Amino acid sequence: MHWYLVHSKPRQERLALENLERQGYQCYLPVLPTEKMRRGSLTIADEALFPRYLFIRLGNDLSAKGWGPIRYTTGVSRLVSFGAEPARIDDCLIAQLQSSESRHKEQPARLFEAGDRVRFTNGPFTGIEGIFQIAEGEKRVMVLIEMMSKPLSVGVAPALLRKIG
Repeated sequence: MHWYLVHSKPRQERLALENLERQGYQCYLPVLPTEKMRRGSLTIADEALFPRYLFIRLGNDLSAKGWGPIRYTTGVSRLVSFGAEPARIDDCLIAQLQSSESRHKEQPARLFEAGDRVRFTNGPFTGIEGIFQIAEGEKRVMVLIEMMSKPLSVGVAPALLRKIG
């Protein structure tokens, strides 16, 4: 048995995963916890490491599950191939991805890191640039701005900020 690469329809990698597993295929969708902005507050959501791609384990022998149904599975666009040959993925790469995924489960990727340059997109400071300092809970962050030639630390909702660069 070998791992292969499935290309899903846009934003349907989870749907493809669910439908393929329901048909009895062994699949793997690497995800990383990531900080996201939802309804004005910071939340943690699992994001696909490779958007629109997931891995499927298929056999070559006669008793193996057929390849045909994969293309017609809801959420699947195609099986990735080079010419007529499906793209085979080494088992060691899948093992490394799974190991990396388990290490990153505890520490999600942050939307803003200390020292990031940010710009206010709304509110009384619209257009002003600052330096992100720290998150104070889910609904408030501290940003360092310069006002009248003096540094000023301001507490704001993270929804008012956008990262620069």
